[in-house]
Amino acid sequence: MDLKKIWKNRKQIYEGIKNSVMRDDFVEDVSAKRMAICKECLEINLDGSKCEVPGTQPCCGNCGCSLGFKTRALSAECPIGEWTALMTESEEDKLGEL
Repeated sequence: MDLKKIWKNRKQIYEGIKNSVMRDDFVEDVSAKRMAICKECLEINLDGSKCEVPGTQPCCGNCGCSLGFKTRALSAECPIGEWTALMTESEEDKLGEL
């Protein structure tokens, strides 16, 4: 587990976890579309061997992020450019304040 990488991405991780718990139709639609792309990707890791946090598979074999959380983080982007962020982390923070 790379704690520096986790710490650096803590806002996006928190955003993904929050959006997993507090479901929103728009976020779920975005997540479903992103996840469909990820399921076709050769980088997907289903067994958890490349996950930064054990037990969070499926994850991205490229960055190690849990796809269940990463696809729900509106400020996250695919590390190989298959899908992009819809907003910045600061915009996501402001959205959470509403």
